[in-house]
Amino acid sequence: MPPPPALPVCLLLLLLAVPRPAEAAEAAAVTRPLLFALRARQVPGGALPRPPSKLRFHHNVSLTVSLAVGTPPQNVTMVLDTGSELSWLLCNGTYAPSPTLAPPLPLAFNSSGSSSYGAVPCPSPACERRGRDLPVPPSCDMPPSNACRVSLSYADASSAEGVLAADTFLLGGAPPVGAYFGCITSYSSTTATNSNATDTSEAATGLLGMNRGTLSFVTQTGTRRFAYCIAPGEVPGVLLLGDDGGVAPPLNYTPLIEISQPLPYFDRVAYSVQLEGIRVGFALLPIPKSVLTPDHTGAGQTMVDSGTQFTFLLADAYAALKAEFLNQTRLLLAPLGEPEFVFQGAFDACFRGPEARMAAASQLLPEVGLVLRGAEVAVAGEKLLYMVPGERRGEGDAEAVWCLTFGNSDMAGMSAYVIGHHHQQNVWVEYDLQNGRVGFAPARCDLATQRLGAGA
Repeated sequence: MPPPPALPVCLLLLLLAVPRPAEAAEAAAVTRPLLFALRARQVPGGALPRPPSKLRFHHNVSLTVSLAVGTPPQNVTMVLDTGSELSWLLCNGTYAPSPTLAPPLPLAFNSSGSSSYGAVPCPSPACERRGRDLPVPPSCDMPPSNACRVSLSYADASSAEGVLAADTFLLGGAPPVGAYFGCITSYSSTTATNSNATDTSEAATGLLGMNRGTLSFVTQTGTRRFAYCIAPGEVPGVLLLGDDGGVAPPLNYTPLIEISQPLPYFDRVAYSVQLEGIRVGFALLPIPKSVLTPDHTGAGQTMVDSGTQFTFLLADAYAALKAEFLNQTRLLLAPLGEPEFVFQGAFDACFRGPEARMAAASQLLPEVGLVLRGAEVAVAGEKLLYMVPGERRGEGDAEAVWCLTFGNSDMAGMSAYVIGHHHQQNVWVEYDLQNGRVGFAPARCDLATQRLGAGA
């Protein structure tokens, strides 16, 4: 069944050297492979705000990577997010939680303590031209600071504000490299802290934006290909930026979807693919193509996102999946029987049962396939059910509560399909920007780790 909280997923990064931010060029220089650790960690709710296109509720698990920033270097922990653009760090310890939140998070980055730090002036091309992909365009502070200010507001009523800045990032033993990021100096939230989080001293206090936007880490490094393979449980997996060295299995590719004109609900810098259908077992669900295709507003796109834990479907597709899954599992799973129970605001296909029995039943569940144009992401076994933390039923709390790991996008306040990292476990996922495609293949991620020499 789903792993217990905070199981490490250590991954290998092959990173490219990055030039210091410059207005004229962004060519990247290749350097030797470097070894990093990327872990699946419990992140306290309210610790990180979520962009409006993401989810308004908490995530139990995020993929985090530890880097060093500044001169002298300061260690920071950042969520790896292919669904976001601007990388950012909480800066200078200014954190303004609501009275209901736990104590402030530890300082992530002391910008005043870095001799290589610099706020981006305004006006400047870095602020005006490079900020064009952000949901809210940057603004200019009044003199004397003239700083390029970034203001972020989120669907869970949290907000973040700071300045666009540049500093050096230390990637292993390579020379320091420069990159733009958001130095967040004010953050507030009305969301209560997740009481199930483990060690809040290790909470992620930043985000590494990996989408295709102008200010993303991928764009700034000139990376044209990267891949990861997430192993379940405590087994390490791998993440590579650059060429995979021939270790990837044969991949099935699906093209990235591009649109020529901006649409209000279409994220043009996300890794957007076309969902062609959904199957449960051998039954292809009777979902009209129009439900799976972005409409005239851009609503209905399908995004591959490492920053979201589970997978979300728009209401019509979710209803069809839920009905067929319940029908095919009626002899295997006992419904929770509580119509008002909704996990994380979007999961209402829930069940009850002892852990041992549910573990056995999970091996008999019908596979759910997300059929893409030219590829498929198959979800089976333990990845289909998630044990809800802290929820027990029956005499002596003998039974746990489990929910189907597909959520309702409409209930979550989203207008898109999102394929989350939980359903990417034991799948080799390659983002090929050079050829405008994403590749998928079933894989033993633990074996891939061994071949690449990544340690636990």
